[in-house]
Amino acid sequence: MDPQIQYATTSEGVNIAYWTLGEGPPLLHVPFMVSHIEMEWQIPEMRRWYEALAQTRMLIRYDHRGFGLSDRSVPHSRAYSRDVEAVVGALGLERFDLLGGLAMGPVAMTYAAQHPDKVAHLLLWCTWAHASDYLKSSQAQSLIALRDKDWQTYTETSAHLTFGWAEGEPVRRFAALWRESITPDSQRRATGGGDRLNATSLLPQLTMPTLVLHRREFSMIGVDVAKGLASQIPQARLALLEGDSGAPFLGDTQAVLTAIDEFLGEGEEDKPKGELPSGTAIILFADIVESTALTEEMGDTAVREKARELDEALRTIVRNTAGTPIEGKLLGDGVLSVFSSAKNAIDAALRFGEASELVGLKLHLGIHAGDVIREGDNVFGGAVNIAARISSESEAGEVLVSQTVRDLARTSADVRFEDRGERELKGVGEPVRLYAVGAGETG
Repeated sequence: MDPQIQYATTSEGVNIAYWTLGEGPPLLHVPFMVSHIEMEWQIPEMRRWYEALAQTRMLIRYDHRGFGLSDRSVPHSRAYSRDVEAVVGALGLERFDLLGGLAMGPVAMTYAAQHPDKVAHLLLWCTWAHASDYLKSSQAQSLIALRDKDWQTYTETSAHLTFGWAEGEPVRRFAALWRESITPDSQRRATGGGDRLNATSLLPQLTMPTLVLHRREFSMIGVDVAKGLASQIPQARLALLEGDSGAPFLGDTQAVLTAIDEFLGEGEEDKPKGELPSGTAIILFADIVESTALTEEMGDTAVREKARELDEALRTIVRNTAGTPIEGKLLGDGVLSVFSSAKNAIDAALRFGEASELVGLKLHLGIHAGDVIREGDNVFGGAVNIAARISSESEAGEVLVSQTVRDLARTSADVRFEDRGERELKGVGEPVRLYAVGAGETG
């Protein structure tokens, strides 16, 4: 379902279009460049990016004045922060995380410096404090010259330089969005206003925890600018990621999401833990493949160290996908997690597989849905036992789900299900039809 577009009004009467997605701690996503919040949702890569950010939080996106569905009044550099204020006021946000980047990174920095009581965490993506850091490049000068001669070629070239020449179709779709988002004349005025954006003097005032994210091979702006930015912000840390695209929703998007989730998730262990369910739940069971043989080959200490490293990663994944890990068990005994959503459980299981590959271990993964009984910090019941049995039936790295889970997730999870037939499971009276989860269209 598409997010519902709403409007907030600034102090001087400008209407700002915005939408929200998901539930939980709010993350306000400042536009990176031009924007059109309705058309963005039609670009699959951008939609997946927003959906991933909204897995465990409320994501807020809006169009600056002059862009997209907001009033097409003449943009003005000093007014962009008022657009943020309008959306924050309309939603009644008291405290939230703020993400900004590229040409509009200084807008996020300016708002955060002016409202340190409201911004809990600041995230900056491939950006700069002053436009001169970008304008000094020969690429920027060439684009400015092209802008006034050929509007379509300008948008196509700008999109490819920013997002990567290898990213063909997504970039062409964004260039089309660009042309719909703003007129050539407004682009010239907006660029002139953007060129005057300067947050350099405000950097020492950014006292909230800040994460500066940058891709090493991004050609539009060098790593040295990101390093300089991080060095001037008191509580900033720098995350250098591989790749050359200036779009977080292209290239290795998972690395970006992991860095963001880990940064925003710090301190979560001090917060109250999610309530364990009593009643129907989605149960994910994971166990190391051939743990006994690995222990004989590598030694008990080495295997346990790897298992503990992976166990920590898996529990982080569970929390980031709105699940609850059951405490008191380590891999080797099996890690048990419960979810309220079959889609989220499948997403977590697929991420489990990726995390295990990085550590050098493989997992059996099984998911079932059914009633559970809550006792203290644990859950019990026949459904839990079936999930464990399904896990034992899976091949190394394979995610197997029961038909119950498949039926719950077939219209919501962006995966396909391969029928593996009915299996006789130990201790289960009737055969259970199992499906393997694969990447691709729902089926």
